[in-house]
Amino acid sequence: MAALRLGPLLRYVDWDTGGSATIWIEADRPCTARVRCADGSGGTSRTFQIAGHHYALVPVTGLSPGSTTAYEVSLDGILVWPDPGSAFPPSTISTPAVGPTPAPASAPIRTPTSTATSASASTSAPVLRVTFGSCRQAAPPADRRGPHGADALDTLAARLAAEPDALRPDVLLLLGDQVYADQLSRATRRWLAGRRDLREAPGAQVADYEEYTRLYYESWLDPEIRWLLSTVPSLHMFDDHDVIDDWNTSAAWLAEMRATPWWSERVLSGLMSYWVYQHLGNLSPAELDADALYAAIRASPDGTEALRAFAAAADADPASTRWSYRRDFGRSRLLMVDTRAARVLAEDGRAMLDPAEFAWLRENALAGQGRYDHLLIGSSLPWLMPPLIHDAEVWNAALCRGERGDRWARVGEDLRRRSDLEHWAAFPSSFAMLSDLIEEVGTGPRAPATVCVLSGDVHHAYVAEPLIPSTARVFQLTCSPVHNSIHTAVKWGFRLGWSRLGRWLGRGFSRHGRTGRPPVSWRRTGGPWFGNQLMTLALSGRSARLRLDQARKGRSGARLVTVLDRELTSAE
Repeated sequence: MAALRLGPLLRYVDWDTGGSATIWIEADRPCTARVRCADGSGGTSRTFQIAGHHYALVPVTGLSPGSTTAYEVSLDGILVWPDPGSAFPPSTISTPAVGPTPAPASAPIRTPTSTATSASASTSAPVLRVTFGSCRQAAPPADRRGPHGADALDTLAARLAAEPDALRPDVLLLLGDQVYADQLSRATRRWLAGRRDLREAPGAQVADYEEYTRLYYESWLDPEIRWLLSTVPSLHMFDDHDVIDDWNTSAAWLAEMRATPWWSERVLSGLMSYWVYQHLGNLSPAELDADALYAAIRASPDGTEALRAFAAAADADPASTRWSYRRDFGRSRLLMVDTRAARVLAEDGRAMLDPAEFAWLRENALAGQGRYDHLLIGSSLPWLMPPLIHDAEVWNAALCRGERGDRWARVGEDLRRRSDLEHWAAFPSSFAMLSDLIEEVGTGPRAPATVCVLSGDVHHAYVAEPLIPSTARVFQLTCSPVHNSIHTAVKWGFRLGWSRLGRWLGRGFSRHGRTGRPPVSWRRTGGPWFGNQLMTLALSGRSARLRLDQARKGRSGARLVTVLDRELTSAE
């Protein structure tokens, strides 16, 4: 009898018609998965096999727009979800109401020194709630002392389960480091030690696909997380720890990794498991129907070799695949951008995105301009950083290019790796191109009300705004971690990075590297905040509101505390 090994995860929910969704599961053997909803809608799918594991992504059709319906999952006709005796509410699928979309109101042009009053959202405009964050360790790594504190995603799940009428996110954006392949918990280390000698490379890190599956079980079998992901749609993008710290930081780094005997299996397994556990659910049913790899794997009794060949091609030639994707939620557009695998690493042509990837970003940012009110760019790595760190990264990139000679280039490469100098600023031409694109999208009569870059990675939260003459309000919204920690020295380093002293020190880096001033200036307008946290954007018509909630432990357990609740589209 088939059993449910992991899931269900509610992934895609249709915002065009409100009539369909997809649900991902992992079973313990080949079977037919069926989702049956209380309103009579549902769907079935046969499992496919990868590396001895069995998965299905079930398309659910016939849903009613503007409804919330409970669902159950059966495998070969045997009910496997919800768990008998579960203390959690039923898992549900909520669909958006579909109807005439209010026409966008015009907005006056803003300049860096002017204020603007945003158009009021129509009272009939639907509200889209987008909750986002990154960097979640299910448990602290074995080599780190002390706990991480309350898990923000766990705490959100507990609140929603205890308060059935509470407002739920319409979508969770998980912006990277959903699993940590290089920082393992004590329990996972013990499990690894039972299957191989940890004295051999890669040691107490994940080595292959089977070991990756263990990370997903550890993270997603957490009861609160399992229920939350079964009832709130989620969209994902990888960052470095999903594969390894500093993944693709430089050409020299990559050459060294490829020279090791274990790297090939690690990166292929990382990409394969990401495709199965995270990427597939990012796609719409129409995209899945058009995906030749997905069709081939489903048609084969064992899709392992087909997926392995795909991963090998993606690693050898990043332009051969695209992990980035677009989702439209009514009049809000999300562009989730791959800032890891799509890099160009040659020092004389470094780019965060290769030419085809940036062309995709530009095309989708400008397509249908005027028909969306909010543009969200999901980038695991922040675009706008603390000014000192930005200047240090630009300086470091100049050193590594050889601007100060070979000796400084060697120093720069060592510093790049030790200090994680690999954000947008470390790819100066890409930083300038993204800045220009955001200004272009945000300017003119067809500009959206807001352009927001949503990021994580840096283990603190903040709001920054560029000083550009745009029509739209433009924000860098950074939120991290969901469940992790930060060293006190790093925390003070970030505070210094935002300070006047930090700006002055940054100008010293610029002079030494002969890099000049950044192509755009910006100011911090919120934060920095440290702790386990989640940001939520509420978008309605041309209005936008931002909330930051932190998970804090108390005598009665963990709770979410709101530390920021701010209207983004009103005059400041």
